[in-house]
Amino acid sequence: MAANNTSEDIKSKGILWGFGVFTLIVLAVLVLLGAWWGSEPGQFNIQDEALERAKETHTSNIPVGYTYTNTLAHIAEVLLHKSGGYITNDVAPPGVFLDNISNWEYGALVMLRDATSALRNHFARDQSQSAEDPDLAIAEPYFYYENDSWALPSTEAEYQKGVESLHKYMSRLQKYGGNVKQAQFYSRADNLWQYTEVVIKRLGGLSTRLAANSSGSNYGPGLTELERQVAEQEGTPVVRVTWLEIDDVFYEARGAAWALLHILRAIKYDFADILLDKRAMRTVDIMIKAMENALQPILSPMILNGGGYGLFANYSLTMANYIARANAAALDLRDIMNRG
Repeated sequence: MAANNTSEDIKSKGILWGFGVFTLIVLAVLVLLGAWWGSEPGQFNIQDEALERAKETHTSNIPVGYTYTNTLAHIAEVLLHKSGGYITNDVAPPGVFLDNISNWEYGALVMLRDATSALRNHFARDQSQSAEDPDLAIAEPYFYYENDSWALPSTEAEYQKGVESLHKYMSRLQKYGGNVKQAQFYSRADNLWQYTEVVIKRLGGLSTRLAANSSGSNYGPGLTELERQVAEQEGTPVVRVTWLEIDDVFYEARGAAWALLHILRAIKYDFADILLDKRAMRTVDIMIKAMENALQPILSPMILNGGGYGLFANYSLTMANYIARANAAALDLRDIMNRG
């Protein structure tokens, strides 16, 4: 009888040990997979990607606007096909726990939406009374589909339709009907000015939210107790950032900086003539450099929130500095493009 009990105890312990080992293996796989899926995508060469896309259509013709549009399409493709694919709408581990890369995706998506709207409403139209491009009229709404839908239809399926419509517009840019292009792209100063207005607002908002993340600033950047009381009395909305949101805002800004960096490089390429004529190329270079600095590698496993002259760095304030630098250059670019 005792021998039977001993045998059953050994068997039970074996099952428990097996279950424990299996659980540890699963956890290890999820951690490693989460680290891989949660890594930020690298930068890509906008001209190489445009040339590669042109080769797929069996032509080397890259007209004005082709590189800009292909950059938007490729940004969307990176969101959909990076390591782990699109994460924001995941409902199972490890994706459901990867909030940092989800916020990164949202930041990049907002910049993609703005740039696509500018393409549809400004860059591809000669005048305000001109008819909009049919493919762009289809592409833009797809990128505004909710970003966390996992089924019926999924976010990925809708965004892919937007990419396909951008590709159709690009194909028509390369073709002529008689002596007239089947699609148009107008790299004019007024068009760039209108898009820059949107960029200024996006960068300004990000800079404010990042500064509000700084240690000891619970009511917004540089807001004193007296200023807070006045703001509340006047009904002015006051920024409040909890410590749980610090990394969320930081990674949203990282995603926005990544997408805007490539968009600015495409603008520098397709708007080169007007930028040179207005002597604004240096201004765009300043914005590009600020975005490159904002995307420097992160050396800490967590987003630090130290004091201004404390022992640890403050990642949010560092990012806010680069964003503010780009925003100041964008203000200059707007003024330059708005001059006669």
